[in-house]
Amino acid sequence: MQYYLKAFQNYANFNGRANRSEYWYFVLFNLIVAIICSFADSFLGLEAVSTIYSLVAMLPSIAVGVRRMHDVGKSGWFLLIPIYNLVLLCTEGEKGDNRYGMDPNMNYFTE
Repeated sequence: MQYYLKAFQNYANFNGRANRSEYWYFVLFNLIVAIICSFADSFLGLEAVSTIYSLVAMLPSIAVGVRRMHDVGKSGWFLLIPIYNLVLLCTEGEKGDNRYGMDPNMNYFTE
């Protein structure tokens, strides 16, 4: 759940990196919330809840996807390539820092 909230806190941050856990937990909780909104729509007889949630979640979804591409060392534009982007989303990120930022899996302690 923390990754889901983190994605919404960084909803327009296209810089930096997101590890696999951050991306896939966001996808999981986003799917759960979308299903709940869909059930709410069916009970209320509306389509507004799902539509509003989809619009609200669209920018954070793109941003966390771009940061995930950065973690594997690719440009965010690789999200537009249908099959290859799925392979990249499942690939382990680059170890250590890369041109997009610090490794999200490393613990950086400053003294």
